[in-house]
Amino acid sequence: MRQSFYFYDLETSGLNARTDRIMQFAGQRTDLNLRPLGEPTNLLVQLPQDTLPSPGAIMVTGITPQATLAGGITEREFCEFLINEVATPGTTIMGYNSVRFDDEFIRHTLWRNFYDPYEWQWKDGRSRWDLLDVVRLTRALRPEGINWPVTEDGYSTNRLELITKSNNIAHEHAHDALADVDALIAVTRLIKEKQPQLFAYLYQMRDKRAVAKLTNLKQPQPFVYASGRYPADFEKTTVAYPFAEDKNGNLLVFDLRYDVLELLEAEKDGSYAEKFGPKKWAGSASGRRGGDKKPDFFPMVKTLQFNHCPAVAPLGVLDKGDGWAKIHLTREQVDRNLATFLQHPDFAQRMQREVLARPPFPPGEDPESALYDGFLDDHDKLLCMAVRNNGSEDLRNFHPGFRDPRLAELMLHYKAKNFPESLSEEETGNWEKYRTERLGRQAPKFLKELQEIEKVVTSGQGYGAKTPEESQFLLEELKLWYQSLQPEDY
Repeated sequence: MRQSFYFYDLETSGLNARTDRIMQFAGQRTDLNLRPLGEPTNLLVQLPQDTLPSPGAIMVTGITPQATLAGGITEREFCEFLINEVATPGTTIMGYNSVRFDDEFIRHTLWRNFYDPYEWQWKDGRSRWDLLDVVRLTRALRPEGINWPVTEDGYSTNRLELITKSNNIAHEHAHDALADVDALIAVTRLIKEKQPQLFAYLYQMRDKRAVAKLTNLKQPQPFVYASGRYPADFEKTTVAYPFAEDKNGNLLVFDLRYDVLELLEAEKDGSYAEKFGPKKWAGSASGRRGGDKKPDFFPMVKTLQFNHCPAVAPLGVLDKGDGWAKIHLTREQVDRNLATFLQHPDFAQRMQREVLARPPFPPGEDPESALYDGFLDDHDKLLCMAVRNNGSEDLRNFHPGFRDPRLAELMLHYKAKNFPESLSEEETGNWEKYRTERLGRQAPKFLKELQEIEKVVTSGQGYGAKTPEESQFLLEELKLWYQSLQPEDY
């Protein structure tokens, strides 16, 4: 089985993988030494006519819905390309913040088109690896040989376009998918060259079994952990301790920067919210820059997901050079806080109850967004294969007996988008009803955002990095797209 890397990036119609759609895909396969294999891929994906994009997203990427229709392939064709050309056996699929963003869009797209949403990442020797946490841990532990950018107010930042700029790497068109892929390969090559041991170690740790061996409850030990959840003040890195199971077999870990006695005392005297609550967290460097999601009320407790390629390492890596000082911790502080934590099992049990009591992932508002509402059984998986293997004439009279209630309506949407001639009169009416309702849900946010952009553009200014002329063109295209999607009696 030939091992290779496949670097990819997406540009999308918005930030929500459940409701927004892929508009551009770019990728490049390399060997394990990061030498290109074959030509890069750069393609547009047609935006379905039941979707209003985020105007702000379009102003950043410059990709209009009309451009995707004119030069793009359908979602169904994209899925076929992805499975046959990208997710080949032995491929490690690479991205930058891909686990939390790009992979989610891929997964939902596969679901809507009757492909298994998970197998592309693990079956036949495939795997995935998110380079964002690799960058974070490299910056925290082994920054030597790489220039690391900071914001104008002096805070660490790991934005890809700023890392490339700091290291004289060509990256002229940030937020173009292919340009971002090229930049990511160059940054990956830089880390591999300057810190080969750490790179090789983290490559092995992309395997959830390797992560589970280091971070487990049978022999719990403190470990180094880099995550976007932790503040940039400490290079997004801390020493964590696994203490309980979370849902789906994941782990709850405690941030050993914290002293449980201080937490309990703050709860007792009523100062907890001021010292450790969301407002206090929002006052950190991370919060001041507005780049991180608002954490839970207990920011010292976090879920570690084995299959998310977490950047973890044994505690011994901090003993080399000034490793402890780099993340603003000492061994004595960690040992003291761990001892205190172990002396208060009631606190750990309460934290576990708090986490397990969180509401489940909200159900999808329709079958297209209901990927996580349940898994399919083998019976329905076979029927899904039959759906995607059938053409227009076959689908016209194909009435599979799905067991999962999501699939019948999902098939209606699939036929309407790909084979509208296969719809009966009743099905056409049901599709138009759904499409109108979905557009109606999206319209208020779309129109509000459009009006805000129009205020800037009509004043003669460019929006964001776009010139006034580019901004005006994109604004007009968005207005035309909105008008074109309205029902016939609009």
